[in-house]
Amino acid sequence: MVSWKRPSTLFCVFLTLLYDRIGESVVFPLLTFLVAPLVATGQLGLVIGLLGGSYTMAQFLATPVIGSLSDHFGRRPVLLVCIAGSAVGIGLFGVGAGLGGAAGAWGWLAVVGGLPLMFAGRILDGATGGTASTAQAVIADTTPPERRARAFGLVGLAFGLGFILGPGLGGWLADVHLQLPIAVAVAVALVNFLVTFLLLPETLPPTARQPMPSPTQLDPFRQVWQLLQDSRVGGLSLGFGLFFLVFNGFTTILVPFLSLVLAWQAVDVGKVFVLVGVVAALVQGVLIGPLNRWLGEQRLTMLGIGLVLAGYLLVSFAQPVAGAQGPMAQPAIYSAVVLLAMGVGVTTPSLRAMISRRLDAGSQGRGLGSLQALQSLGTSIGPPVAGVLFTGLAPRAPFWVAVVALLVVTVLTSGALQRHQRHYPLS
Repeated sequence: MVSWKRPSTLFCVFLTLLYDRIGESVVFPLLTFLVAPLVATGQLGLVIGLLGGSYTMAQFLATPVIGSLSDHFGRRPVLLVCIAGSAVGIGLFGVGAGLGGAAGAWGWLAVVGGLPLMFAGRILDGATGGTASTAQAVIADTTPPERRARAFGLVGLAFGLGFILGPGLGGWLADVHLQLPIAVAVAVALVNFLVTFLLLPETLPPTARQPMPSPTQLDPFRQVWQLLQDSRVGGLSLGFGLFFLVFNGFTTILVPFLSLVLAWQAVDVGKVFVLVGVVAALVQGVLIGPLNRWLGEQRLTMLGIGLVLAGYLLVSFAQPVAGAQGPMAQPAIYSAVVLLAMGVGVTTPSLRAMISRRLDAGSQGRGLGSLQALQSLGTSIGPPVAGVLFTGLAPRAPFWVAVVALLVVTVLTSGALQRHQRHYPLS
């Protein structure tokens, strides 16, 4: 009789995050084309920014609660609920997009019903979007502190591979039918639920479980404020949140910029995200360990912020080229996304590892959940702001503002790192 051996916990976490990112990113190249039938062209950037902001605001409000639930009930049941919620949310978004595609036949009914359903789907998906923070708590449960930077690099590797497979698959499937990638995203979420249910063990022992906080303590604004006031992690957490306000917020507007300003098609936009995934997977899956040993987490953080700043600067100078969208036609865009992917690839695990190493074992879930909430708060503000700048000022304005904002982030984060190094030397 052949015995079956359960895969390692880290491998199970990797699969969970990979499937989650594929399901989320498969629709990225299509956003402009899915929303376009429902809004005026001049409002497209704003609506896409609001869709992104609604997702992350819901995630901000829910993720600290999810983190505390995982500290109380365990990681596995919370992960399963999050994955199931994502499947339903993506499905609602798809129904709304389908009504938009039928606007010609259904008229105003499609417009009135389609956009609210798309927002409802994004809000539900965000509210149950604690998969990443809960999975990171699993990593913290099972990995010694000195190895967490590399282990957290698996998060980036899964996200990177998801960005390779998801957008490329989405752009290719969109050539068959614009709604097909959404159906595939729902199917991927269901597969993720099954894989997690069958393979992932519970990693939080009963002796380490925490009592459920009161409703006041579950207030995400309160949790974020407590995180920022914590002398061990407050300054680093502020830098983390501001970095993602700029990065995720202003990167959201890259899709309408490529589609409307540079006249790219969905398959071309998908290729850009594939490149992002390849670079992110290489950096976080292969290079982050050696780079961390060579430079240390603090230097990697500052290097990553500088790379992202340079990437946005290149995007702001990109010009439309008639007849082609290949690397030779748009070297600025392809060079920029390489810098962006490299920058976020080294900054994210380095900062997250420094913060995690300062948290005790019993507060990893809540602490990382609060950190995820802070990230979500930043990214819920960023996309609408970028959308307003794109629509009301100039299509390139979001990237100009991002460059200035990252200069501010560099100064703030550098100061926080120096203060923390004096009191809590790490690298």
